[in-house]
Amino acid sequence: MIACEDTRETRKLLQHFQIDTPTTSYHEHNKRKAGPALIRRLLDGEDVALVSDAGMPAISDPGEELVRSALDAGIPVVPVPGPTALVTALVASGLPTGRFAFEGFLPHKGRERRRALERLKDEERTLILYEAPHRLLETLHDLRETLGDRPMTAARELTKLHEEYVRGTVSQVIDHFNRNAPRGEFVLVVQGAEAEAPVAGAPDPALLAGEVAAFVAQGMDRKLAMKEVAQRFGVSRKAVYQALLDAKDEK
Repeated sequence: MIACEDTRETRKLLQHFQIDTPTTSYHEHNKRKAGPALIRRLLDGEDVALVSDAGMPAISDPGEELVRSALDAGIPVVPVPGPTALVTALVASGLPTGRFAFEGFLPHKGRERRRALERLKDEERTLILYEAPHRLLETLHDLRETLGDRPMTAARELTKLHEEYVRGTVSQVIDHFNRNAPRGEFVLVVQGAEAEAPVAGAPDPALLAGEVAAFVAQGMDRKLAMKEVAQRFGVSRKAVYQALLDAKDEK
């Protein structure tokens, strides 16, 4: 059995190669019903292949849940490496590839999306996001507002007929898609935050960690304590947080 995101799309490939294996649907909207049925087939000794319309099954895809269910049932899972948009976009982006953070799709709602980006603004690794065309410009504006006007690449329709890479700052990419309506599925590759350079005369990290501990001992919330110490010593909250991590490692 072949479990397909869309049997109509997969059938084109099967017909081309004259493969007559039966197909069934498995996707986001039927996974709760179709998943257990596939597990029962596997437990009965059948082989099931999972395929998606594009990209690698289980990456930003309900296949993740099917894999977990199969493993929980003691069923072996054999991956067949295939194309994945996040790596394809990364290697052609021109941005650092040594370390990266894949975040998949951001929340659809603006406030939640901005909150998710706020948590990423100090991330020094290259960021990789997925986005749909109808939300692209909103997401790009939120990127610029929260992360700044960083270098980035917007890649669309990767390995397909209309593959395209738009490279530049976030503002330049926004300008491009204001003039050219977004079409197809997008991968956004964004340069990570620059590491903060050490400041001459900066306070000893152990002192910062000690001051936070003292405030917490007095009953202050840890986040408020970090903010208070950062303001008192004229450093960033990130520096205070790093001082706490260093202190924890030394114990």
